[in-house]
Amino acid sequence: MIKFNAEVELLAAADEENDAPKIAGVAVPWDVTATVSGGQKVKFLRGAFNVNQKAAKLVENHDLTQLRGVVNKLEDTDTGLRFEATLADTAASRDAVALLKAGAYDSVSVGANPTKFKFDKQGTMIVSAADLIELSLVAVPAFAEAQIDTIAASAEPEDDENNPQDISEEETVSEEIKAEAPQAPATIPTSPIVYATARKEVPLPTAVEYLSAAIAGGSAWHQMREAIKAAAPDVVTTDTPGILPTPIVGPVYNNFVGRRPVVDAVGVRAMPGGGKVFIRPEVTTHTSVGASLSEMTNQSGTLVVFNNQVTKQIFGGYVNVSEADLDWTDPAVLSIILDDMGRIYANATDNYAADNLKSGATTTQNFTGASSTDPAYWASWIATAAETILSASNGNLPTHIFVNPEWWKALMQLSDTADRPLFPQIGPMNAFGSLSPGQVNGVAFGLQVVVDRNFAADTLIVGDASGYEIYEQQKGAISLDAPSTLSRTIAFRGYFASLMIDASKFVKMVVV
Repeated sequence: MIKFNAEVELLAAADEENDAPKIAGVAVPWDVTATVSGGQKVKFLRGAFNVNQKAAKLVENHDLTQLRGVVNKLEDTDTGLRFEATLADTAASRDAVALLKAGAYDSVSVGANPTKFKFDKQGTMIVSAADLIELSLVAVPAFAEAQIDTIAASAEPEDDENNPQDISEEETVSEEIKAEAPQAPATIPTSPIVYATARKEVPLPTAVEYLSAAIAGGSAWHQMREAIKAAAPDVVTTDTPGILPTPIVGPVYNNFVGRRPVVDAVGVRAMPGGGKVFIRPEVTTHTSVGASLSEMTNQSGTLVVFNNQVTKQIFGGYVNVSEADLDWTDPAVLSIILDDMGRIYANATDNYAADNLKSGATTTQNFTGASSTDPAYWASWIATAAETILSASNGNLPTHIFVNPEWWKALMQLSDTADRPLFPQIGPMNAFGSLSPGQVNGVAFGLQVVVDRNFAADTLIVGDASGYEIYEQQKGAISLDAPSTLSRTIAFRGYFASLMIDASKFVKMVVV
């Protein structure tokens, strides 16, 4: 239960018949943070209380055995939750009224059971819904705004034979107790009750007091420990910025994937060391062999070897890093730079290879876009492409399907007439293949699927990977000091080249 203190107001009696003592004031101010007796910081939001709830009890100092009346009115105002409470006609209530008149009691404290709340970054409990359990008369409020601002006392009792003044207070209380009917015990909320009373200031014990309590032990030592806890000041992170470390959780996160699907599928050949251009020979005219009907009449032929010229491409980049940055960073910036350069180099070379593969595949075959969800149409299109490759490339058969992400998705979505995936991740033995969203490679229609984000839009190529060649010489990183600027130049480079040596082994899609 949360208990907040507030000042009280004395109400004038409305008429002669309604002369019961009443108090009124603000019980809880909105959006004001206070520290409750347990040390928790609490703030109530407007609308946190149901003003039509069952009447809460009016007690003294949060002691439910000291009942003084009921809270018969709640009002949600701009400044806070206002209340009006009526005190019962008992000796103890009359004493409380006297204390209210004298100003000894000038505040109230709410006992609330939070039902909906959260904590902000500073650890303050932000309460947006709560049940008002009781309202207490207190001398010191947790909230300066929570005060009694109106008090209305009943008329003074007259001295007559029906109201004798010589009856002692003990006798009056005794008679009241006898007259009261047995009451059921108060309901205890299941949620922890937080009392928003002001924290008591407890002085720190002296060294002598501390040692005496330690030697005595028992309850004396227990009380000393509790006093030390109560007297200890609150120390929060904003008070100790000079000793708060800022840890770095490594390694450094880098979401750039330096994968090379096309390069990995085709494979890399060693690049010659010398020259800017090198020759890759290719047989373009083959010898002739025929059946001989008689001697000396064999078929003559020739052999032509074409000299394909391959030009080396230089891929590289560099950064200038201050010497201080290299020396002071932790983790070291040098390893982070080299890791990123390696990823970017891999992507740049793969992008070059993907572009040249698509542009080098000159044999085209129409693909009706409207039929992209029809597995039978896909099977027919791939079979026709395979036939073209088999005939045009002197007996070679396709090995791969190269696709951009859009057509890779279309492949994975193919299903049969019963809506079963055509390429299940875990499927029967007669499946057409297997494709997975978490795998860049797979099998479809018996061919290796290579999906690459570096392919241009509408890329779908069926082919034999041996008809496309890739050459590379990775040079790696190089570092040069620049004393004039107290820095270091770090570069990452390599030589890369590709050659479509046999375009007849590829069939490229043209969407119609």
